[in-house]
Amino acid sequence: MDTLTYGEGTLPKGLRSRMIHRVNGLDVHILEAGYESQGRPLALLLHGFPDLAYGWRHLMPILADAGYHVVAPDQRGFGRTTGWVNDYDAQLAPFSLLNMTRDALGLVSALGYRRTAMVVGHDLGSPVAAYCALARPDVFPSVVLMSAPFPGPPALPFNTAQSDVSPVKPNAGNQNLAAALAALSPPREHYQQYLSTRKANQDMWHPPQGLHGFLRAFFYVKSADWPWNRPHPLNAPTATELAQMPTYYVMDLGKTMPETVAPFQPSAAEILASKWLTEPELEVYVEEYGRTGFQGALQAYRVFSDPDLNAELHLYSGKTIDVPSLFIGGKSDWGTYAAPGALDLMSTRAATRMHGVELIDGAGHWIQQEQPIRLSELLLTFIKEVGGVDHASC
Repeated sequence: MDTLTYGEGTLPKGLRSRMIHRVNGLDVHILEAGYESQGRPLALLLHGFPDLAYGWRHLMPILADAGYHVVAPDQRGFGRTTGWVNDYDAQLAPFSLLNMTRDALGLVSALGYRRTAMVVGHDLGSPVAAYCALARPDVFPSVVLMSAPFPGPPALPFNTAQSDVSPVKPNAGNQNLAAALAALSPPREHYQQYLSTRKANQDMWHPPQGLHGFLRAFFYVKSADWPWNRPHPLNAPTATELAQMPTYYVMDLGKTMPETVAPFQPSAAEILASKWLTEPELEVYVEEYGRTGFQGALQAYRVFSDPDLNAELHLYSGKTIDVPSLFIGGKSDWGTYAAPGALDLMSTRAATRMHGVELIDGAGHWIQQEQPIRLSELLLTFIKEVGGVDHASC
């Protein structure tokens, strides 16, 4: 697969598209830069929803110019990576966080590396990157988390042997929150709850405004271009606190995601001003999601709400990320605060060698597309501080 086949001529110079076969049951589609010479340290970039490896296209040449072999895969369920079952009723276990962590580990090995210089995870890629560092610090000796803070692995019940208190039923918190949101006026629904429903895929795949119109509005409303993104910390994970977030996070109950973002469709002038996501670049997303739909990308949200599939995470209960870590968010991104308390837990408990929390001006949720130069500066400064180049080896 060459660059003319993928991206319709929109890939920056120096990026190539290819398949890596037999990786934890997958044939993984990657974009890579800095591949021309051997022995470069590896930078692995893990995207989120509804993104693709393509979302890193602006950043990758900058990191390659700094001396890295830069690899961004389409994650399991996304894009041109195959080997997963595209069906709502498919088994969800392959989409568990630990199996997606095995995907990343398998890709590093398939590429001929014993370790990375850095792993960077954005949005849904952030918890995958976090578990990479948690489970295999020898392979992932530094980690950068973007947009989604990591509060740590779920805790096991502690000192309960002599207690008469009945254990809390798994998933009771999610059910209680859903009921509390539905009881608000007007009734609301958390976006993760909606994305876990059977109808979400068809809603977004075949929306009334067309897939192009939906994706344009979705990318716009979560960016710094939308002037009403004014995020701030929330006091607690309660319905009234969460309802302060825009409707693309806490939706009006009964509305689809395309219906939710439709009123915020950018004007022709605003679209023309979007240098970080031009119309030809947006068409790459339209083509990829038009072909696959969204179900594979949505399976992870269903995993998050399934107690049985998250039970394996208790293996890491009480364990912390002990490699150097950095959190990067956009100043206009609600993702930093979408899970109240997570940012503080990450900074004070979950990661013992945090090098800071950086919030980038002029960036919303799509940091690597909106502000790739500033992001690259933060990444390269961090990796220089922690000696990532020295740790990387083939």
